Amino acid sequence: MTRSKNWFDAHDWDRVQRDIYTTTARQVEQALGSSRRSLDDLKALLSPAAQAYLEPMAQLSHQLTQKRFGKTIQLYAPLYLSNECQNICTYCAFSLDNKIRRKTLTDSEITQEAQALKQLGYDHVLLVTGEANQTVGVPYLKNAIRLLQPYFAHISMEVQPLDQPDYEELIAEGLHTVLVYQETYHRDTYRNHHPKGKKSNFQYRLDTPDRLGKAGMHKIGLGALLGLEDWRTDSFFTGAHLHYLERTYWQTRYSLSFPRLRPIDLLQNDTITSRSFERCMTDRDLVQLICAYRLVNEEVELSLSTRETPRFRDHVLKLGITSLSAGSKTNPGGYAVEPESLEQFTISDERSPADMVDVIRRQGYEPVWKDWDKLLTSR
Repeated sequence: MTRSKNWFDAHDWDRVQRDIYTTTARQVEQALGSSRRSLDDLKALLSPAAQAYLEPMAQLSHQLTQKRFGKTIQLYAPLYLSNECQNICTYCAFSLDNKIRRKTLTDSEITQEAQALKQLGYDHVLLVTGEANQTVGVPYLKNAIRLLQPYFAHISMEVQPLDQPDYEELIAEGLHTVLVYQETYHRDTYRNHHPKGKKSNFQYRLDTPDRLGKAGMHKIGLGALLGLEDWRTDSFFTGAHLHYLERTYWQTRYSLSFPRLRPIDLLQNDTITSRSFERCMTDRDLVQLICAYRLVNEEVELSLSTRETPRFRDHVLKLGITSLSAGSKTNPGGYAVEPESLEQFTISDERSPADMVDVIRRQGYEPVWKDWDKLLTSR
């Protein structure tokens, strides 16, 4: 039995969901009044009953975030290296069953993209690919990291889950962070949305943060894809997963993200169908989620992407967020090589990095382009 299976089996989905939806106002008040909040408090703060307490939750979240992180917001950008994928995911434009033109950046194209991002001011880049081990496996990723090292101080990655030795190899090349989203912690729903490919193995994906922790990764990012299942229950499981990891791999830093499903721009491609996710959760729900995570965990970094609208991002910037993407492109070569290629999903906030810097400063915060240096990991 894996360690992940131990913590996961300790929480029954139906029981957790019932606890959340039967939470009383008294339980929410007890969670708010606690000086050290537990996973039971997280259930209360994620509950429908807590919606009536959104204002005090937001005020407390703001105070706790400033106490730990100061008035700073880190900026990063995704760099899509490839849209090739061997999985079928029902919600993704890059899914194997979508007849789109596949593209993987060459060495010179990776360099062009890096130079374009560098000119925008970025020092933190997030590498993204589909899950295609034969074309964008470890050798390709090692080469990409080598090419990007001269341009960026912090290199993160969101690609297919790998084995522990693979992560150790990439860490030696200069990889600092890996983001791996479980998508949903509900086994049956996970199976329905991932019917084919290596990604259909729920347990292998669930064990990925363990392999990262054992490999000694500097930072691990977690999250659920909001819109596949009940967001309150999935968000509790994300919090429980983080709780377990922090106590098991205590030298690793952690971040949480809140990816709400976004529509796919069809680009007149009629092989892609049924890609509307308008009822996944409201803006008010997402504010509650951000505050709930902050109130239960004062140390975790909270990241918000350009999936969200400018108005929403501006309003929640002070409530607990510690990092933002800006000017993002979700297609391989989107910054300089091939701006018009198919996006993985359409973004909501199309403002430039310079525009976001202005927004951050007008709210009294300092934009941070770099919070890490390769000298810190020199051996």
